Amino acid sequence: MTERGHDPDYPDGSVGRYVRERWGGEPPSRRRQPAGPAAQGGEPDIESRPGVELAPPEPPRAAPDGGAATGASPAGRGAPERAEPGGTGHTGAEPNGAAPGGSAANGAGPVPAPPWGTPGGTDPGAVAAQEAQRARSRDAGPRPAGPPGAGLRDVPGGAEPPPADLSSARLLRPAKRPPQSGWRRLVYVLSGRLINPGESPADVRRRELTARVNAPLLGCYKIAMLSLKGGVGKTTTTATLGSTFASLRGDRVVAVDANPDRGTLSQRIPLETSATVRHLLRDAQRVRRYTDVRAYTSQGQSRLEVLASEQDPAVSEAFSEDDYRRTVTLLEHFYNIVLTDCGTGLMHSAMYGVLGVADQLIIVSSGSIDGARSASATMDWLDAHGHGELVRRAVAVINCVHRAAGGVDLDRVADHFAARCRAVVRIPFDAHLEEGAEVDLDRLEPATRLALLELAAAVADDFPS
Repeated sequence: MTERGHDPDYPDGSVGRYVRERWGGEPPSRRRQPAGPAAQGGEPDIESRPGVELAPPEPPRAAPDGGAATGASPAGRGAPERAEPGGTGHTGAEPNGAAPGGSAANGAGPVPAPPWGTPGGTDPGAVAAQEAQRARSRDAGPRPAGPPGAGLRDVPGGAEPPPADLSSARLLRPAKRPPQSGWRRLVYVLSGRLINPGESPADVRRRELTARVNAPLLGCYKIAMLSLKGGVGKTTTTATLGSTFASLRGDRVVAVDANPDRGTLSQRIPLETSATVRHLLRDAQRVRRYTDVRAYTSQGQSRLEVLASEQDPAVSEAFSEDDYRRTVTLLEHFYNIVLTDCGTGLMHSAMYGVLGVADQLIIVSSGSIDGARSASATMDWLDAHGHGELVRRAVAVINCVHRAAGGVDLDRVADHFAARCRAVVRIPFDAHLEEGAEVDLDRLEPATRLALLELAAAVADDFPS
């Protein structure tokens, strides 16, 4: 065996010898040299360069028609090989100068393009399917639907619209709501629910107000009831508003008696415990769950809970600002709405705590002249002490504690408060509320129930969204 570089037939060494002996190729010295630059003394062929070793090509594969063997191209694109004289398989891309159009430098014709559907080609049907899929992805938005009963050709654009959703509003036929009151309700019941006249305007109004009352609420919302004058029904308004919220919403609602004197809020619901806010503050370290707090409150039929104030006249310690803040900080972990029945004085310590944490104020006035003046004076004091924003977002309540308003023009009173706060609600006289006993919403007059519903809706309009 001759050394590498001295054998004229195999100048590329043992690898070239192995390749040609294995696949029967001719030595480079015996091949017919192309009439290119290499034959004219230019750059030699890559296979004839000393020290260049070529990897063995893949074994030849018999063509389906029994012709020349084909193999995979070096780039892995599946291009068929062109047979060279002497049986050596050579790819269509010649390293020693191939024509740009696929014609080899030795004068051979262009390499034919692979037929569609072969490993080296691309099926036009597959390309069209891919383009259609991309177009559907771009046009995934809803298309305008044609008229009822129109087919695919009648849809604008000629494309199939996306499938409709299966929501209840789309699949169920629209039906009138049954009436809840009046002659419509009577006809509906006497006909065996076959004749449905629909809701009355009053029913629609109540349903809309109820939807406003049930506005979503995140966290704890604190409402303070204020009045400089006693006897205007502030405690009664606290109990009825809290009962309305508790009966219509699924939240936990509690009313706190923050009157530094002997408050009467606990007398508006059935008393279940003798515990007061003082006992809750004393045992605050042991309160961990809602059931722990529930032991200190009383609950009415409407689900409103009341935390009573101290009833013992012998207790000389007043309910301070720090006491109120600690109470609210504890309650806000277990309740969604906290109503505070404040005292008549604005200068006591607890009032500073009430105004410091309140999210909304409800200023209560009676239907009398002195009641309206006291409510207006309350707004003046709040404006003068930096609480003007609370006044502008407040709700004024004109509570008719007497059967007749006398000669007072309540419309002008309402206009006066409407210019200073967000909303004004009138609560008509009700004999059940005049009793001063436990509040039962079912015993109220329909006009009173509607007025309380309007008040709750006005308050709920200020809930953070």
